[in-house]
Amino acid sequence: MTKFLGAVVAAALVLSARCSVLAAGPDAKEVIDKAVNALGGEAKITALEGKIVETKAKGKVNFGGNEGEISTTTITMGLGKYRQDFKGDLGGNEIKGVTVMDGDKAWRKFAGDTSKLEDDQLANQKRAVYLSLVPAVILPLKGKDFKVESTKEEKVDNKPAVALKIVGPDKKDFELFFDKETGLPVKMLATVNGFGGDEFTQETTYGKYKDFNGVKRATKIENKRNGEKFLDIEITDIKVLDKADPKTFAEPPAD
Repeated sequence: MTKFLGAVVAAALVLSARCSVLAAGPDAKEVIDKAVNALGGEAKITALEGKIVETKAKGKVNFGGNEGEISTTTITMGLGKYRQDFKGDLGGNEIKGVTVMDGDKAWRKFAGDTSKLEDDQLANQKRAVYLSLVPAVILPLKGKDFKVESTKEEKVDNKPAVALKIVGPDKKDFELFFDKETGLPVKMLATVNGFGGDEFTQETTYGKYKDFNGVKRATKIENKRNGEKFLDIEITDIKVLDKADPKTFAEPPAD
């Protein structure tokens, strides 16, 4: 049971969501450029792309009627290298695990056992990573791997927002909403696959932006699964690492 709960939480910690195709709206390039400037500017964001970034967070997770505490440490370098260690307590069950991705290789470790992610599991993990990172840095939307088109304007938290429909490198779409006044990302909608291959709709909202190393990041992230509150995360620290242990993005050893 503990291993199952850990796997479910790991799949949920990458915050994501789906959307339908909508009518054309404002120019997509202008929306993206405004968001990049709002986050700190292209030069500052680009300077971080090739560096190792460590993000620490804490929060609450709701699953099966139980609420528990969770804490995470995530280390990333671009969209291709990712590691997340998490631990917490859910309904009296201690949960602890590690997810690692290095390009076309990925692993997941729970209850002391490590498994390699392949085929659909690997594809789902790659999608989960880019869904978690793209709203924070935006610049990948200017690259060839993402196809972007404007959708519509609507309100998010009673404020005007512009929504972009985005098709990722896996040919799956998601929707990202930007505050019309500030340009900052405020919500994501996407359909993702959870542990066991089940599909669900996830809505993620972003707020309480703070400056880290000259780049703004949302420090309050709320997540709903199929309309129900699921995960609330508060980012407590973000820092750029001079270097990382060579084992950071390698297969986690079994206990």
